[in-house]
Amino acid sequence: MIKGILNGLQTYKSSFGLISKLGLWKYFAIPIAISLITASMIAAAAWGFSDNIGHWVEQIWPWETGRHAFFIFAEIVSALLIIAIGLILYKHIIMALSAPFMSPVSEKIEAHLKGENHTHRDTSNTEQLIRGIRINVRNLGLELLITLPILLLNFIPIIGSIAATILLFLTQAYYAGFGNMDYTLERHFKYRESVDFVKRNKGQAIGNGIVFMLFLIIPLVGIILVLPISVTAATVQTIKLLDKDHHTSLTA
Repeated sequence: MIKGILNGLQTYKSSFGLISKLGLWKYFAIPIAISLITASMIAAAAWGFSDNIGHWVEQIWPWETGRHAFFIFAEIVSALLIIAIGLILYKHIIMALSAPFMSPVSEKIEAHLKGENHTHRDTSNTEQLIRGIRINVRNLGLELLITLPILLLNFIPIIGSIAATILLFLTQAYYAGFGNMDYTLERHFKYRESVDFVKRNKGQAIGNGIVFMLFLIIPLVGIILVLPISVTAATVQTIKLLDKDHHTSLTA
């Protein structure tokens, strides 16, 4: 898996050049808009609801002394919790809604790498959107199921918090990479086949998703560039994996 993660990371180094070479930036306008709007809504929710939640949590403090300090603490924790949940929702929302725009970009990259005569399934924009929603709803549910028990590790002082942070980051990275790879896989595999393919290539999905998650740390610029760069890298990587599988099946 470590080798797969490293391979996933390495595919990013040529992403900017490939996007410019193929003139793909214009295809990212709507996905970037979706990304900015979604991020703004999450930020607004964190700003608006953290105060209300803070006042609600404040009621459990039984003393007048220190009540204001406890409220501030509760407000900050509430904002962080909303942002954490928002990040999980953010990536699945933008990936699902961007499917009709990202799939054609992935196809153009594949045509460039393999020639115009490569074969794949033909899908409509509606089918791509439905597929994107289906994949991301599935992944969102599984990610939340995995996240909840990981959060319990925080009750173990220091070591538990460190372990929880790492595991949560890798979990988010895996499902981010999963979504990015599926823009290519949807032309080659049906739903269940794609799920099985990504499971066999967990390392590559995590490697792609690690950079995706790190991009989100960069204010504004990260939100603008995260989809173009990560989808381009995932497409190149997934095509290589598909070729490797095809070669293996021929020689088996």
